[in-house]
Amino acid sequence: MRKLTDTPMYQQIFFAVTAAISIVVISTIAIWLWVDDDHRHLKAFAAFTSMMEETLPPADSSRAVQSAAIDSWMQRTHTRFTLFDGQGHLLSRQLSPPTPYPRNIIKGGFFDDGFATRFVWQLADKRLLVVQFSDDRASRPWLFIGLLMSLACAVALAAWPVIRRLTARLETLQLSVESLGKGDLSSRVPVSGDDEVGRLAASFNRSASQLETLVSAQKNMLARASHELRSPLARIQMASALLATEASPVRHELERSVAELDELVEEILTMSRLETAQAANNRHFQPADITAIAAEECARAQIELEADHVIAQVDATLIRRLMRNLLENALKHGALPVTASLRLASDAEFIFEVCDRGPGIPADEAARIFEPFYRMTNRDPLPAGSGLGLALVRAVAEHHAGQVFVHNRQHGGARFSVQIPVEPVG
Repeated sequence: MRKLTDTPMYQQIFFAVTAAISIVVISTIAIWLWVDDDHRHLKAFAAFTSMMEETLPPADSSRAVQSAAIDSWMQRTHTRFTLFDGQGHLLSRQLSPPTPYPRNIIKGGFFDDGFATRFVWQLADKRLLVVQFSDDRASRPWLFIGLLMSLACAVALAAWPVIRRLTARLETLQLSVESLGKGDLSSRVPVSGDDEVGRLAASFNRSASQLETLVSAQKNMLARASHELRSPLARIQMASALLATEASPVRHELERSVAELDELVEEILTMSRLETAQAANNRHFQPADITAIAAEECARAQIELEADHVIAQVDATLIRRLMRNLLENALKHGALPVTASLRLASDAEFIFEVCDRGPGIPADEAARIFEPFYRMTNRDPLPAGSGLGLALVRAVAEHHAGQVFVHNRQHGGARFSVQIPVEPVG
């Protein structure tokens, strides 16, 4: 069963307002019906008809005389009167519509119907005097109830645009918060009014500005530091070439270390670029032969490839980096044989898979291996590398609106799968 809190806020507020109005209307109708007891007028009607009885002709008078007396009272009071004898015969003139003879006779006067439109008074000589009030007395309660219900509906309809306008501002704030959470640090909320929602929007804008400034400063510092690392790396390479012979192990170690540093800097710069919100909004995808890229990278790594012919709209440089990282990860941390496959799963996406026969991925670490700088701790010795390779794979896949998965194979080893749409998404 769906809860009220699962519905949009404007519906919750509107339901609360209409429920409150309904309670007020129902309570008002109940109190009015309870207070508006027509029987409280019995004594007044009894006194009036008693006085009227004293002016009527005696029972042995002719019908014409008695009818004339009743007509006189009707002209004076503008009320319908009907007089019956003790046997139920009509003594006054016939009215239209006719007044029915009372079903029951009670001494002291009584109302003959449920709506208190007819008052019956038994005279001392057993004659019955029936006072017929306006016919609309029966419809008056329903008119009053209908008036209250119409007023409640009018108030609810008038409250709807007010509630919708208030919650629309909250929805705008929600969209901006979601946009900020997705990485768009430039997201801001239009500030309108000086109420709580307006002040909340202003507070959000201030917080977003401070966050954007802080993150921008950190990214700029990281980018500048990574860029500046390139100069000393180049000098180290030159120094290694001058200080050591070609076969020197020192030179070999220096070159390997410089290559690792250069790769780390390149991965940091690429990650930094992909993590910005502008990267998602400024994608430069072009048609690329994915099969050719995969064949080149597999040939470079000397890994067997099974491939369909795939053409897709991608960033070819990033896709090449993704494939290279997966292949190198399998060679470094898995075991031979390592195989790769590229297939067109449907007209909408292609899948690139790399399989190895290594120790596999522990279940509790399968989700964490794609985190930046994370390296599995259950390996001895500790795996080499910076821990950015798989993180960059996931970043590139998400940049293309794709996904990356890892599964352990049945007879040992891991299978990394990347699914990427053929056409750009969003």
